[in-house]
Amino acid sequence: MPCLFAIGSGILLCYGCGMTWFSPTSGDPALLRLLGGTLGLLVIASVIGFVLEKRAVSDAAKATMANLNARTRAWWLMVAVFATALLIGPVGTAVMFGISSFMALREFITLTPTKPGDHRTLFWVFFIITPLHYYFLATRWYGVFVILIPVYAFLFVPVRTAMAGDCERFLERTAKIQWGLMVCVYCISYAPAILLLLHIPGFAGQNAKLLFWFVTVVEMSDVMQYVWGKTCGRRKIAPRVSPGKTWEGFIGGGLTTVGLGSALWWATPFSPLQAAGMAALVVFMGFAGGLVMSAIKRDRGVKDWGGAIAGHGGFMDRLDSLSFAAPVFFHATRFCFE
Repeated sequence: MPCLFAIGSGILLCYGCGMTWFSPTSGDPALLRLLGGTLGLLVIASVIGFVLEKRAVSDAAKATMANLNARTRAWWLMVAVFATALLIGPVGTAVMFGISSFMALREFITLTPTKPGDHRTLFWVFFIITPLHYYFLATRWYGVFVILIPVYAFLFVPVRTAMAGDCERFLERTAKIQWGLMVCVYCISYAPAILLLLHIPGFAGQNAKLLFWFVTVVEMSDVMQYVWGKTCGRRKIAPRVSPGKTWEGFIGGGLTTVGLGSALWWATPFSPLQAAGMAALVVFMGFAGGLVMSAIKRDRGVKDWGGAIAGHGGFMDRLDSLSFAAPVFFHATRFCFE
């Protein structure tokens, strides 16, 4: 029976398949305040960057300010895309993250070269498994969404690769594809999956704020650790993996981010103390994700995953922290608060 949709009071009900979506923006001025506050910060950052770039004298200072302003312009674009996706609704958010996963996976496979015998497997991974995974997310088929990649795709990839008849470095090639699919698609998809948490007491229909809070904490953790590391960093955590990561940057940036996450508790179903704890979890997992993905880049002898985002490198350079933090945050929230 075809699905018929009725919209009323911010609820989208799909007759015939039994699914209910809560619109993330209907009657929720708090989300608009979050978006407005973010835009205000970007305006301030743009003005400060413009002034400092004009005042820069040395070549090093000019290069630094040019890089920071390029990052600010990239943030304008990323925030605009993210806000548009949230305003469109769950499907728009799933599409945005689906495209991001596709691009991140492309960067991952590009840096971990495969052989001609893997091409048909990769066709399935890019054009069938990834879209299908996000389709199940967009339609709230949670039972299939949660097992498609770690079970069925995990088993399908080596079988399809073996059928090509190329056994040279078979295990290594298969593991690359499986790992890329897990981290770039499955793990990242847990960010928009936050919109599936519809049974948090007293928080129905407000999941877009929680997603916004989560992404804000992840990205601010990266920014604050970068700032603290540049200004106070002395003791390196893993110099051979990521020379820029320091204990001062991790602790100072982490505490700053936890304070921000706690201050924004009103955008979550958490109390201020719970928001601080969840923010600390996100900070730690985000740091772990950045460290692991840096290790892969060092192994491949590159600084960035790509150059798709001016001032930020590639898609995976912006999603490395999120890829580790999203599934842990999702399940922690689901098990503790739903």
